[in-house]
Amino acid sequence: MSERFDCYYCRDPLQGKKYVQKEGRHCCVKCFDKICANTCIECKKPIGADSKELHFKNRYWHDNCFRCFKCYTSLVNEPFMLRENNKVWCSNCTATEDAPRCKGCFKHIIAGDQNVEYKKMVWHKDCFTCSQCKQVIGSGSFFPKGDDFYCVSCHEHKFAKTCAKCKNPITSGGLTYQEKPWHSECFICSNCKKQLGGKRFTAVEDEFYCVDCYKECVAKKCAGCKNPITAGFGRGTSVVNYEDESWHDYCFKCTKCARALANKRFVCHNGKIYCAECPKRL
Repeated sequence: MSERFDCYYCRDPLQGKKYVQKEGRHCCVKCFDKICANTCIECKKPIGADSKELHFKNRYWHDNCFRCFKCYTSLVNEPFMLRENNKVWCSNCTATEDAPRCKGCFKHIIAGDQNVEYKKMVWHKDCFTCSQCKQVIGSGSFFPKGDDFYCVSCHEHKFAKTCAKCKNPITSGGLTYQEKPWHSECFICSNCKKQLGGKRFTAVEDEFYCVDCYKECVAKKCAGCKNPITAGFGRGTSVVNYEDESWHDYCFKCTKCARALANKRFVCHNGKIYCAECPKRL
């Protein structure tokens, strides 16, 4: 008499029938589907003996349930990634989802897209536009202002200071004199046209002069030493004026005894300057 070959669970004979062996035990298809089958993590239904099963890290799927969560493409024999909530993603959707989002349109910037980066923010090239004129800045020059960005032209008209001389915007550099802004190339000597930024100069009736041109063209000549009186440019900052002539304070002295007479009594005799005492000895 032959040995019985029965289902481990229901004891129905398996001779001549389809059966499944699981963990060393034989069972009929009905018992396998009811007791032993793994549950598909996607559809939550048992993966029966007649179904093809896929598994990864103790998770199980029907073969027709193993699809990309994003694009629904079958991932059988395809590369995939298991992400949050046990959802599988194809490689293309994973790359797209992990890509940074454009600050302008909020869509993903995928590999190969032209983009603009600034302070850990990123835009599609065509989404990086001027806040004023809305024209595409792209990879061109721009000026940030808070959360806004301006092209060079709009920034000049909206924010840049205007040069006191040429009235054009100052986009970089420049200097300030008496609270007025100037282009460096506009702040020049009225005579020799050299730039005066960072150099000694003087202003005469709204005109500016470097030291050399002031001495040569503008400064009065001392009646004593005949040299230019360059007040503010070194020795002799004080000037003595008498009638139509001027002196350095250190040149205004008695013709006879050479006593300094600035801020002192003096006498003019025959066109010459004397102290109060010397004319008595003439």
